[in-house]
Amino acid sequence: MRLPYTPNPPAPSTPDEAAIISRIQARRAPRPLQPLDLTLLHSPAVADGWNSFLGAIRTRTSLDAAARELAICRVAVCNGAWYEWGHHAPLAAAAGVSGAAMEIMKRTPEELASGVVTEEERREVGLGEREWAVVRYADEMTKNVKVSEEVFAKLRGVCSEREVVEVTATVAAYNCVSRFLVALDVGERNGTGPDDAGGH
Repeated sequence: MRLPYTPNPPAPSTPDEAAIISRIQARRAPRPLQPLDLTLLHSPAVADGWNSFLGAIRTRTSLDAAARELAICRVAVCNGAWYEWGHHAPLAAAAGVSGAAMEIMKRTPEELASGVVTEEERREVGLGEREWAVVRYADEMTKNVKVSEEVFAKLRGVCSEREVVEVTATVAAYNCVSRFLVALDVGERNGTGPDDAGGH
């Protein structure tokens, strides 16, 4: 970590800060505050906005959990945010993503774009057209920013307009998260790899 974490339990200096901490704790419950929270709380107003936005992305969209967690895991791989991977790979597994599919998720965007994983292999591990469209869209958004018409058309073919917005917002949000985590080395795992990140 490049900055010290704020105290845990936090020591608010104003009633507004106490309310912010309470909101973050409520979203995390029953888990304790995370290293990400303890970093963000250096700026309570930023922590509060972050908590509200990420709370909506995580819990208030119409996306199925598998699609959401695959998108987040791909952002983590693209950006080398292994602390993020360590949190979300277990959530993907809990949402029904197979271990073999998660092994494919560890491959680079360049490998997946090259066709090294065949359609038959994808289907065998449970990555259907919807899941694969989300993965490829997350890769292009993260690595290229501009998404090709071909990749967008694949996503649009398996998602409603609302879901397209929600997939896009999820990928964008977790690019924000991963860049914050990696720049400040939150969690001290970002320089490792997917097999060393550990679950939380």
